[in-house]
Amino acid sequence: MIVIDVQNEYVDGKLPIGYPSLHVSIPNIMMAMDAATDAGVPIVVVQHVAPESSPIFAKGSQGGALHESIAGHPRALLVEKTEDSALDGTELAAWLASNNIDTLTLTGYMTQNCVEATARDATQRGLTAEVLSDATGTLDVSNTAGALSARALHESVLVVLQSGFAAVATTEAWLDAVRATAALPTSDIFASTEPARHLTAREKLERFGAAAREKGEEAESSVEATEIEAAGPGETLGTRLGF
Repeated sequence: MIVIDVQNEYVDGKLPIGYPSLHVSIPNIMMAMDAATDAGVPIVVVQHVAPESSPIFAKGSQGGALHESIAGHPRALLVEKTEDSALDGTELAAWLASNNIDTLTLTGYMTQNCVEATARDATQRGLTAEVLSDATGTLDVSNTAGALSARALHESVLVVLQSGFAAVATTEAWLDAVRATAALPTSDIFASTEPARHLTAREKLERFGAAAREKGEEAESSVEATEIEAAGPGETLGTRLGF
């Protein structure tokens, strides 16, 4: 089990986790850690460390310290990292190999940063990643590209991870799998995109128009859905819309 960046910065610091609530994620992290200990699953605690001049996670700062909920829990290894992935530039990969560990159960923060980066990195290294959906979390994000609520961001990242990068499950589902020594269900990009292959021509046109309206634009096509549905051989929605 990899417990990622459960630090004060995310609790009462400058990056307050918004979804799932800390009242949900922290108890689930603690419960998962207890279950891992009982099952003989090694626990690695990861701590992000930034330069002393950094506004967040500064070395030696209160915000950078491990949160009390996990700081005193028995662990097999404490890893300090400076990059997003817990495997990048740390001793973790070598430690996993030396202990013949090929499956990583990820908890902690933030979903779209260090949790996702670690899951993707693990997959690229031939490891199996699991992500506990209610023992992770994030916060609202807004910049010049747009804005996302913590919930929308968290849920969308988990959907993407389940499409081939990790097995995503609740803490309770993971506990059941541990008790049964069973693997969590996984998916892949083909299975995850099945709904897109069953859209009707009308639905595709409606989505195209909706996307244009969201951008404040008018769909530059007078093609009726009925015309598209009746398109002859070799004609596609793309060709009819001028794509």
